[in-house]
Amino acid sequence: MRADAAGLQAMEMSFLGNTLDRQSTRRGDTAYITGLLEKPGTEIVLSTAKTLVFPAGETLAFGHDLQAAKALGAKQEEMVFLGLRPENGQAVFATTLPQSDEELEEKTDLQIRDLRTLALQNSFNPQDLGALAQARALIHWHRTHQFCSQCGEPSRMAEAGYRRDCPTCGAFHFPRTDPCVIMLIADGDRALLGRPARLPEGIYTTLAGFMEPGETIEQAVRRECLEESGIEVGDVRLISNQPWPFPANLMLGCVGEATSVDIEIEDDELEACKWCDREEVWQMVKDTHPEGHKIPPSISIAYELILGWLEERI
Repeated sequence: MRADAAGLQAMEMSFLGNTLDRQSTRRGDTAYITGLLEKPGTEIVLSTAKTLVFPAGETLAFGHDLQAAKALGAKQEEMVFLGLRPENGQAVFATTLPQSDEELEEKTDLQIRDLRTLALQNSFNPQDLGALAQARALIHWHRTHQFCSQCGEPSRMAEAGYRRDCPTCGAFHFPRTDPCVIMLIADGDRALLGRPARLPEGIYTTLAGFMEPGETIEQAVRRECLEESGIEVGDVRLISNQPWPFPANLMLGCVGEATSVDIEIEDDELEACKWCDREEVWQMVKDTHPEGHKIPPSISIAYELILGWLEERI
C-alpha cells in the first residue's frame, strides 16, 4: 500500500510481483518435471474457463495437492509447471478442470473466485497474485488451443506446458501474450479520458488498444487514439508495463502529447470521451465528482498513468 498526493491509500498495480523460478531450461526434462509434480508439498492451481478454484476455508489457500486435483478431474498430463518458490524450492503447477463454475459451486469444500476480484480484495501477496496471473493466462491458452491450427487434429502438451505439439503433422504451437498499448494523452493541463461501454457505469479511463503486426509502440498509440477519439498524437513515451491476464495481455503504459483537440468518437469504440482538467480528475480520484464519474481501481496501469499525470511524475 502507498499514499498518493491526496493522502488516499492505494494498492500498487497488480500482477507485477511474480518471483517464481520458472526453470525454463529444464522444461523438456520429463523425469524432472514429473518428480516435482509428485513431490509432497507441491501446489496446484486449479482453473475453470472463467475462475480459479481454491480449497474452502476462512483464509484462502493458494493451491491443491496432486491427489485433490485428480479427485476433481484434473489430468496429470495437462498440468503446467509454473516454477519453484525461491524461498523453499516448492514447485507450483496449474491445470484446468472439466467442470463448469455452476457444478463446482455445489461443492462445499471449494471456493470459486475470479482473479480480478482477488486483486481488488488484495486476497494474496504480490508474489502469489503474480503467479496466479501466470496460471490464468497459460490455462486460457491451453483451453483454447486443443487442436492444431495447421491441420485441425488434436494437439498435446509438451515442454511442461509451454508448447503444444501436433502428433499428426508435427507442428509446434507456443503460448501467446498479446501486447496492448494504454495511453494517457495530454493537452497541457487536460487529460483525454474515455468510457468504453464494458466498464461499470461512471468510470472513465485512459484509451487503450491492441498492437497490430508491423507496428512500433508509438505507432500503435497514435493509431488507436485516432481511431477511438479522433485525436492526433505527436510525442509518445513508454512509461511502464503490466501483465494483464484477461486473458493474456501485456499492457504497455504510455503518455502522449495531443496535436489536435476536437474529439470525434465512433459508437463501436467508446460511448463517451472528454478532455478533463486536473481539478475534475482529482474529483474522480477522490470520489467527489458531481456526476459520479470515477477512474479505474488502483490495481490497473490506467490508475497509475492517471495518478502519475496528476502528480506530474510522468
